Amino acid sequence: MTTREIITVTADGLDAFGQGVARHHGKALFIAGLLPGEQAEVVVSEEKKQFSRGDVKKRLSQSPERVTPRCPHFGVCGGCQQQHASVDLQQRSKAQALARMMKHEVDEIISGPAWGYRRRARLSLNFPPRKPGLQMGFRKAGSNDLVDVHHCPILVPRLEALLPALRDCLSRLDGARHLGHVELVDAASGPLMVLRHMKPLSADDREKLECFSHSEGVALYLAPESDTLEQLNGDTPWYESNGLRLTFSPRDFIQVNDAVNQQMVARALAWLDIQPGDRVLDLFCGMGNFTLPLARLAESVVGVEGVAALVAKGDYNAGINALKNVTFFQHNLEEDVTKQPWARQGFDKVLLDPARAGAAGVMPHIVKLKPRRVVYVSCNPSTLARDSEALLAAGYRTGRLAMLDMFPHSGHLESMALFERD
Repeated sequence: MTTREIITVTADGLDAFGQGVARHHGKALFIAGLLPGEQAEVVVSEEKKQFSRGDVKKRLSQSPERVTPRCPHFGVCGGCQQQHASVDLQQRSKAQALARMMKHEVDEIISGPAWGYRRRARLSLNFPPRKPGLQMGFRKAGSNDLVDVHHCPILVPRLEALLPALRDCLSRLDGARHLGHVELVDAASGPLMVLRHMKPLSADDREKLECFSHSEGVALYLAPESDTLEQLNGDTPWYESNGLRLTFSPRDFIQVNDAVNQQMVARALAWLDIQPGDRVLDLFCGMGNFTLPLARLAESVVGVEGVAALVAKGDYNAGINALKNVTFFQHNLEEDVTKQPWARQGFDKVLLDPARAGAAGVMPHIVKLKPRRVVYVSCNPSTLARDSEALLAAGYRTGRLAMLDMFPHSGHLESMALFERD
């Protein structure tokens, strides 16, 4: 088979990125936009040793699970990959992919609303020299070019409703050509925006922005440098985790999908089966999304996080929630942990929620601690599968496995697993 050859195939699967998967000459053939059961004439565009890629020239049949994308920018914007597939098909395909990687069936799918779920977005800003007006939007798939976004149905309604007025306000700034991006966050305390500007704003521009923020009820932050924030108005933002109030800075990491986050925290607590006498270790703890709810149930909780600002925020959040049985430590968990003061304590249960790179550096120490239960929350199934091998080799078994539909219509596959030992 040579590239540009036209072949007729039927997709028999859907990968996590919304690509149809067919077999041709014993190899996987990935075809963007084709759904399982659909037959198409396909142009082979890329040939690799283990797989090939193709583009649909003509679709010959249609799956009953094909749906009309809600977003007018779908197919151009790089934010979503699966709006053409039913939500049920998206979830089944991701659960099947997770089960294959983990060699264990998925016990449940944890999901929330499929639309209007995203409470955080970063929109790039551009004033192209040969086109009229300000461009505001997301990057095209596989490109740095901007998609000028007027609608985004995966944004929470309160943020999507801001887009027209925000565009109008930014377009009228004298310094509009020197704007970098705008971040929008929908906190429980109300919406906020962070505006990155490359040159100082005039007094007139600052006044226009403040008028916008007051009229729309948006807390306003300016970012003259990438690591500098100037708060012009609004209260300190906060969100809720298992009934607790967690304050955060606009730049701090919080889970994008509030509905799934609430369920995820509750499920982690249930899986760990926290008892009043338990000592719990929470690794990669951030500002306490799991740590503080754990502390309401356990005898004591230790949270470990590599980012100093998040450790300080965790301490602060423990204080405002009157939790005195939780201690936070700063440490890079990719480095040796054996000499850390917390590492020499005994723990009954462990929770970890690492970044995409996983937790390979700390897995041997978790095994050494011999906790009765471990819950691993993952944003990358390949590193979850890799890291779980250390637990399985030490005699743990996979007790539960859930697919978290944190990002409907996208290629992100999030999950959580419970490991137990007798």
